Amino acid sequence: MGSRTKQRQQQQQPVELCGHAKLTPAVLVEQEEDEEDEEENGTDDSSGSSSSSSAEPACVPTFDVPYFRYIDEEDEGKAEDEHEEEDEEEEEDEEEEGSSSCSRSLSSLEEDWLGDASSVPCRYGSAWGAVGTPYRVLAHLLTHLRLDHEPSNPASTDSEMLLHDFLLTYLVFMSTSDLCQALLRHYSSKRSMVCEDMEEALLRKRKVLHIVSRWSALYTDFLRDNDYITLFTKSLHRCVLDDLYNYPSLEGELRKLRRLLSIQHRYTVDKYSPHQKSKALHKQLGVEESWPQHKPSPLADREVLYCIYVCEDSYISVKAKSSVRAEQLLSVLAQRLDCPVEDIVLAAVTHSGEKLLLQPQDSVFSDCVLSVGRLQVYRKDLSTVMSPLRDAGQHQQRTAHLLGLNAWDVAVTLTGFDWSLFECLREPELICFTCSRDACVGHRGALERMLQHCNEVQLWVMTELLLCSAHCKRVQLLKKFIKVAAHCKAQRNMSSFFAIVLGLNTAAISRLTQTWEKVPWKFRKVFSELESLTDPSFNHKAYRTTFKQMKTPKLPFLPLLLKDITFVREGNKTFLDNMPNFDKLHMIAESARLIKDCQLDPTGDRRRHKDNPDMTCITHLHLISSQETLFHLSHRLEPRP
Repeated sequence: MGSRTKQRQQQQQPVELCGHAKLTPAVLVEQEEDEEDEEENGTDDSSGSSSSSSAEPACVPTFDVPYFRYIDEEDEGKAEDEHEEEDEEEEEDEEEEGSSSCSRSLSSLEEDWLGDASSVPCRYGSAWGAVGTPYRVLAHLLTHLRLDHEPSNPASTDSEMLLHDFLLTYLVFMSTSDLCQALLRHYSSKRSMVCEDMEEALLRKRKVLHIVSRWSALYTDFLRDNDYITLFTKSLHRCVLDDLYNYPSLEGELRKLRRLLSIQHRYTVDKYSPHQKSKALHKQLGVEESWPQHKPSPLADREVLYCIYVCEDSYISVKAKSSVRAEQLLSVLAQRLDCPVEDIVLAAVTHSGEKLLLQPQDSVFSDCVLSVGRLQVYRKDLSTVMSPLRDAGQHQQRTAHLLGLNAWDVAVTLTGFDWSLFECLREPELICFTCSRDACVGHRGALERMLQHCNEVQLWVMTELLLCSAHCKRVQLLKKFIKVAAHCKAQRNMSSFFAIVLGLNTAAISRLTQTWEKVPWKFRKVFSELESLTDPSFNHKAYRTTFKQMKTPKLPFLPLLLKDITFVREGNKTFLDNMPNFDKLHMIAESARLIKDCQLDPTGDRRRHKDNPDMTCITHLHLISSQETLFHLSHRLEPRP
């Protein structure tokens, strides 16, 4: 033990000279296999090499080792068992010599993360300047965080609200890598060990693990496919394993943390792990068993809105799985276009105009196909299937079929389609869409599908009206769409409601004065009332008041919600007094939380509607995407005087 005391004194001297004794972070040390035949003179020399290695931050190991251990110079003796034999201490000294002298290969990611861990205060000071560092922000959060959540306690409720606001909006002022580093530093920090007892250290560690648990629950699939997050979770898991001997109450948090890992792994504890001292605890954790495997959501489970063009400026929107085959899409298109499936083929059109024919078993959703251009359906001779300026017979059939549908059933179909997209939407998607600087968390698939469908409904309304050449039927269609908009409002679907009303208010439709004059006064009055809800005066006060009075579940108009978040982000400072502006973060989080509130269905009123074959024209919208073509059709119906 005397040699051990001398070695500890030699290690403390260079730390005091550097002036970072209070903020010395933990250093990752790789535990390698011991050398049993090492001589005692080699062990004595290890103290000098170990002390020199502690002053070199460049010697940082990779994560590709069986076991990690956090060692701090100030409390290294506390982590050791007082009843260890003298030969075990000598073997540990030999390990330190080996780990400090061996050469380590670092990946670029690990160099950026672990290499900076030796001088974190300097790094953050230069990167963030006068503003609060992620480490300070997280320290402020840990100070106000409470683990005893009691809904009746205002302090506990405020603590939970602060945590949710922080996790939902942290991308506004820091990156995911910064958050990972700050969490890992706070968990393994030994800076306050002099004034921090075991209970306070345990509380701090539990708070960090609680933040990680809430973070993963909030972002779910956002973090599963991120290699950096997986690396962070593995490292944190090993830290918790090290602390489990001194803090057995962390076992519950350890089990939660293990469920976050997205790979199946067999963890083996080496002979120098603290868990080897307690075989009962080792058996209780079941570390020799295979970890639970949490598979990320496969690509086949994703839904995509495919835009399949039938001509240069007209396409059919089809919602299908990302694993759909070409023959499946052709079957849907043949039914929608009312033509034999044997007469059409599917092709990918490049930007240069080259056509790449897809075989029936080819997967449509692939980077090699979608990156080249767009999907288009052709006849066998590669001629265009139809043109919006011709094929008057097909247009008349479409109009007659649409007029024969019940307006309420059309609204129900639109609402059911919107709900199938909206129920997949999560709050972080709005933050990633408007505020994110971090590309690794930029998942916005559900939000983009909702916005795309809203635009498609608006274009579909314009297309159906402008392709109807008969004046009387066009008036009937106009009445039909007014009734559908009213029914969408009654079903609390403000997304399709806005899309239909805005479609009827576009210049190409509103200029059809002869058609509007034939609409009965009763329908024009109803449309005027519906139109007043889309009035942007006083920051859309009419819509906000009406939507607030609706009970849940309900579908909001997402473009307006994104505008609110953007205005809060651009109109308020991100930092105040060297700390994040938590009032701004709270306002952004409140806007994003509206998604979760709208999805609540306490009474179960929203029922699942079965697919109706007669509603294929509603679920697979056929529309014209070119505004120039739409105006051309409008002027052809009612030329300028």
